[in-house]
Amino acid sequence: MATDTPVRDQVSDGSGSATRSGRYAQPEVDLEALTDLLDGRYADVRRLVRGQLAEHADILLDAETMSRADYRERVKDVLVEMAGSGHTGLGFPTEYGGGGDIGASIAAFETLAMGDLSLMVKAGVQFGLFGGAILQLGTKHHHDAYLRKLMSGELLGCFAMTETGHGSNVQALGTTAVYDPATQEFVVDTPTELARKDYIGNAAAHGELAVVFAQLEVDGEGHGVHAFVVPIRVDGEPAPGVTIGDDGLKMGLNGVDNGRLWFSGVRIPRENLLDRFASVSPDGVYTSPIESKNRRFFTMLGTLIQGRVCVGGAGINAAKVAITIAVRYGLVRRQFEASSEAEEDILLDYGLHQRRLFPLLARTYGLHFAQQDLASALHDVLTGVNEDEHFQRELESTAAGTKALGTWHATHTIQECREACGGAGYLAENRFAALKADSDIFTTFEGDNHILLQLVAKGLLTDYASEFEDMNQLDMVGFVAGLAVDTVVEKTRAWQMLQRVKDLLPGGDDWDQEAGLLDPDYQVAMYRFREEHTVSSCARRLKRGMDNGMAPGEVFSRVQDHVIAAGRAHMERVVLEAFVDKTREVPEGSDLRVALTLLCDLQALVGIEQDAAWFMQHGRLSAQRAKAISREIGSLCRKIRPLARVLVDGLAVPEELLRSEQLIGAVRGPVAG
Repeated sequence: MATDTPVRDQVSDGSGSATRSGRYAQPEVDLEALTDLLDGRYADVRRLVRGQLAEHADILLDAETMSRADYRERVKDVLVEMAGSGHTGLGFPTEYGGGGDIGASIAAFETLAMGDLSLMVKAGVQFGLFGGAILQLGTKHHHDAYLRKLMSGELLGCFAMTETGHGSNVQALGTTAVYDPATQEFVVDTPTELARKDYIGNAAAHGELAVVFAQLEVDGEGHGVHAFVVPIRVDGEPAPGVTIGDDGLKMGLNGVDNGRLWFSGVRIPRENLLDRFASVSPDGVYTSPIESKNRRFFTMLGTLIQGRVCVGGAGINAAKVAITIAVRYGLVRRQFEASSEAEEDILLDYGLHQRRLFPLLARTYGLHFAQQDLASALHDVLTGVNEDEHFQRELESTAAGTKALGTWHATHTIQECREACGGAGYLAENRFAALKADSDIFTTFEGDNHILLQLVAKGLLTDYASEFEDMNQLDMVGFVAGLAVDTVVEKTRAWQMLQRVKDLLPGGDDWDQEAGLLDPDYQVAMYRFREEHTVSSCARRLKRGMDNGMAPGEVFSRVQDHVIAAGRAHMERVVLEAFVDKTREVPEGSDLRVALTLLCDLQALVGIEQDAAWFMQHGRLSAQRAKAISREIGSLCRKIRPLARVLVDGLAVPEELLRSEQLIGAVRGPVAG
């Protein structure tokens, strides 16, 4: 255990850990209490899934030696076995044997990401995408026909949206479904090679049905993209008119049978249209309660938001595995005699090693709490607790942004942790090979991250106006250009909150120079200032381009990087505030609060340091204060060092999933430091 280290006099510690003598009192964190805090209201669900993963930990080893076909079968078998426990059905209605709890289902899915990621993705395809589409886009007769069988794993299905030629631009999909009133059937076709369904999970080997997204045509009139239930296999063989291909060996996730689908005159009954938002009568009359084609499309996609939320959570949980391995390794690996001639030093005692890993650990915590808030909000929307339209639009935006930040964090964390483990990190047994390969796709799963941040920015720039769902990016340019820029800024919640938080800080207009670095109100104010300024300057550029006679497309292309920066600034603030809020919920003066505050301070200050040039350019950070922030980050890392083991153990990655004997041995023997 490290000795006390002084607290700098000019900066309030802010954590409640400074004694009257000005010395730092090292907290002692209760591991069980920390894990309970992180697990939240769904602790029982998370423990159940972690236990199941531990029981099937051998799949991690077998995946390295099995053939691709055997690996796929093994993943399917484990999936069906897990379905028997009930946790895969937590999000489905109770009348069909489900749990009726969306939040619990998200918690279960996220936790699966601590184990084999092929298993997690196949579960996501089956219960989240395929099952979610049946549940959210279908009506009672679809639920009666399919939900019980798909929940049990008896009926495996696909979510056939993406095509070779179209991914993010779903509205332009090429697959067609033309209604034939003579037979009361839809005729599904793949008109071109670019319109084939591609990268479809469960398609290559196991799927019997697919929810196919296609352009609906009735009596020569197109009505946009709709979803249809289409049989793709009968008795294990491709259904008539269906051609199935295998995407083959992938960069990772080779336990998932991704495939391609072609349709040639495939006829399905009229009832196979998932008709929650639109229907076609037997004689061919199209009706929908939502008149606008664009709004209908975005409303339909909005109900499928759970998949996006789950992918973001999965990325965060994969990062938990990586940071646990790297910190645990750093506690047992020794290198160089830096402080003693008799023994080499522990890696994690080196300041650089702390600087590499502890900010990643802090950000993992912050994203975890932001994800918890998001999942709770989603539960309220999908269960009808909150039906406010503005709130639902904000939720869609926050889900997009959290997914982007969470999956980028996973990619960065896994790489940095692999490097921090040196040669040991390159061994397959230490899991980084699979983690890197299997999680890399998360940045484009459920939408390319840059496109998702554009969605976030669209909401900020339009304040989720009534036209929000009808606007594409070019329409957004025209909308913003038609407003006074001050209107955009004043409607930005960050601007409103910045005015309030400035009242809490000393120094008036000089709040950024007078407030303590470890004052959470100062930290949040800096993030809010960056968001407000980035959004307003983006609006000015969009307006100026249009005022100068440029076409909307050219304006957007020139300002696109600024649009993404606005979306990211907003999400960074959301994540920090989630962390600050969670920390404040913990009893003041407790050692657990002290530890969380150290991590929260580290996340906040590292974010400012990384963007120091921007803050200095915009007059909110002096060179002297920037240096003080860097010094404070070093101090925070030194204070976190004695807590490193309990902080990663609190993430609760099962020992069986760490695999390495070096790491497991560290549990049984003494821990350095």
